[in-house]
Amino acid sequence: MNNNQGSLSCAITCAAVAFAGGVVATALLILMADWLPIQAIFIGLIVFAVAAVLLNVLLCRPLPALGEIQGDAAEKPAPPAAKSAPAPDAAPAEPPAAEIKPSTPLAGEAELAERKGDWKYEGDAAPASAEPEPVVAGGTPAKPETLSAAREGGPDNLKEIKGVGPKLEALLHSMGFYHFDQVASWGPGEVAWVDENLEGFKGRVTRDNWVAQAKILAAGGETEFSKKVDKGGVY
Repeated sequence: MNNNQGSLSCAITCAAVAFAGGVVATALLILMADWLPIQAIFIGLIVFAVAAVLLNVLLCRPLPALGEIQGDAAEKPAPPAAKSAPAPDAAPAEPPAAEIKPSTPLAGEAELAERKGDWKYEGDAAPASAEPEPVVAGGTPAKPETLSAAREGGPDNLKEIKGVGPKLEALLHSMGFYHFDQVASWGPGEVAWVDENLEGFKGRVTRDNWVAQAKILAAGGETEFSKKVDKGGVY
């Protein structure tokens, strides 16, 4: 009952507003556009009718109750759930690795310990040690024969031997060595002894190969170094 009364009241109000609009339109057409009264009234009626219908539709349509809105929402079916993607096929299980067995049984620890000394490198050579063993040039040291003084004619110029300077020549004289043939006669043992006893010049005999030079000079020959010494271009 209340809804019907409200709709009727709304319709009357919309009609009154539409009628006022039609009257205003008629008056404007007569006063401002110089239309004939009949023409202006006709247009005013059209404005009244159209405005009344529009206002009635827009303003007087009854709103649905809250319960009806909730009921409509409940009646609507829920959207279908998205289909889940099929689970991928499980990866095929890898076959178990084949057990590798030696063709012959392994030797026990005791047997390996016994055979350890027989192992040898095959193919590649054995790796060299980080520090090679020192090589002794010349066997067992043996003191060479010495002279208490130079022979007649004076000592040879030992400085013609490469590696012998004035200071080292004086040291050789103090040890009893004055001539080329003395140095030329040294064997491995004598070379080792002199190398060990040249204080401040140890190893010089082997490093500069004194014996080979002395043999040439004792025989009356010359070396490239001895020629430089004779010309005075060294000392």
